[in-house]
Amino acid sequence: MTTAPARPALRATSLRDGAVRPEDRPARFVFLLLNDFTFLSFASAIEPLRLANKYVGRAIFDWHLVSENGATARCSNGIELNVQGGLDELTRDDTLLVCGGIDVQANTSKAVLNWLRREARRGVTIGGLCTAAHTMAKAGLLDGKKATIHWENQDSFGEEFEEVALSKSVFVIDGNRYTTAGGTSSIDLMLTLIADAHGKDLANVVADQLIYSSIRTDQDTQRLSIPTRIGVRHPKLSQVIQLMEQNIEEPISPSILASDVGMSTRQLERLFRRYLNRSPKRYYMELRLQKARNLLLQTEMSVINVALACGFTSPSHFSKCYRAHYDTTPYRERGTMSARLSV
Repeated sequence: MTTAPARPALRATSLRDGAVRPEDRPARFVFLLLNDFTFLSFASAIEPLRLANKYVGRAIFDWHLVSENGATARCSNGIELNVQGGLDELTRDDTLLVCGGIDVQANTSKAVLNWLRREARRGVTIGGLCTAAHTMAKAGLLDGKKATIHWENQDSFGEEFEEVALSKSVFVIDGNRYTTAGGTSSIDLMLTLIADAHGKDLANVVADQLIYSSIRTDQDTQRLSIPTRIGVRHPKLSQVIQLMEQNIEEPISPSILASDVGMSTRQLERLFRRYLNRSPKRYYMELRLQKARNLLLQTEMSVINVALACGFTSPSHFSKCYRAHYDTTPYRERGTMSARLSV
């Protein structure tokens, strides 16, 4: 007969502000499911809570699902979930997590924004999973705060919410505001909250149950490193690409890029041809066009402002380059044939 390993002693449940929660009252998380929310981000947040309860042997966490209409909520993979309520008043001890996904702008209604503002005024802790940082920022809940959002939405978020200190971290905790980058980053946030409330031993046990071998912190970035992303481990090539990514609005000439990393322009050309099968100029152009496409699809910026934000001073040149790369014009990408450039 085998003996089960001893469970670590759990400390009193405490919040980040130092308050103590009674042992017999589970901490409640309320999940607001916006339409087209990302199922993975949602599941990655709720499963650590379930496993923590299972290991402790009692409910130390509770959760409640709500939607704007109080009926069903549809996620981006087409699955519909039943919820337990609508935009009702929460208790101050609740933690509200907004679950976003695709088309977050269209799925962020005035009713949702007004509800978030009301609950924020009442002191409720509010977080955003995946793209829901956009919803929180739209409600003014992230003004003057640090936040993160999925890397694909960073360009549009940065253009629209300049008052928010945007981070590339997998998650950010700034006071009573939480944001995550999407995907499995919800796991990292929840493990951190579990560790804060009940100790690292419990968080580690939950991570093991999830087969999650490396718990990330708010210092970890959400995207792969440049060498891993491009499949090439060449320090000077990585340095140049980083410079390009950091200077989209005002592109740097190949000669200056080469000089900055201590090589000649011809050496830089050979480096890009050898490892990426394209010129530095071509690679830089693709980065700029990728950002332009994100802005066209995710913001209401005019085409001319998108062009300027991506380093194109000539609208006609922008349109020509865009069409050559994506086989469509910026106007059609935006979804209107009659759009005109305006300053």
